Amino acid sequence: MKKRLLILGGTGDAAELAARASQIADIEVVSSLAGRTQQPFTPKTGTVRIGGFGGAAGLAAFLLVSAARPYGGYANGEDRPIDLLIDATHPFAAQISANAAVAAAECNVPYLMLVRPAWERVEGDRWIEVAGHSEAAKALLGLSQRVFLTIGRQELAAFAGLDAIWFLMRAIDPPALNTPIPNGKLLLARGPFSLEDERQLLLEYQIDTIVSKNSGGGATYAKIVAARELGIPVVMVQRPPIADVEKVADVAGAIAWLVKQLSGLW
Repeated sequence: MKKRLLILGGTGDAAELAARASQIADIEVVSSLAGRTQQPFTPKTGTVRIGGFGGAAGLAAFLLVSAARPYGGYANGEDRPIDLLIDATHPFAAQISANAAVAAAECNVPYLMLVRPAWERVEGDRWIEVAGHSEAAKALLGLSQRVFLTIGRQELAAFAGLDAIWFLMRAIDPPALNTPIPNGKLLLARGPFSLEDERQLLLEYQIDTIVSKNSGGGATYAKIVAARELGIPVVMVQRPPIADVEKVADVAGAIAWLVKQLSGLW
């Protein structure tokens, strides 16, 4: 019987991992997406479920008896436990990552985090590193007049009170109804973005500051390069702390971990 792998996904890395893991003969892949974006990175192989688990306890229950769902249900209808768990969510998805670490430990399920490396400051970068979005908003006071806000839609409210600043807000999906948002323009787009396009965007909108999460990866790094070239400061929101668990930096590392785990499970 195949071993069941649960991938906590929603990222490009998670979709790639699902595709590559599905090619391993002894693996059955189940991908779970939070359902917060209208057009997530949906894996093209394996089973896909959408929605939360109900905290660490709910995830633990899913690991122990992975019940079939009415949507995206398993083809064979079997209720079988999860044998392996990989968290390949966004580096800022702190709550689900914390829940996964607790649930995996409780259920004694082998657990791995796939965490792409954070961006690192290089010569020419003008970064103002902050711990969170409220601190980022405070950092803009007296510094900025036209800000490129690239933190997604869920944290826009932290900047809504800065009436003296104009914001260009880029997100994949629009914010929820009745969400307070700052004054400016909402631009809906999904990366990757080219350096030429990012440079033109900053110049066209006369941006004097960027606010960004330190997401890592290449899909949105062009804005950091463009800011460096144009001498624009970047208020960089640092990643939340994560559990002290086994980690890899890329899909290749996750596949190597899977192969190693399989040899120990049989």
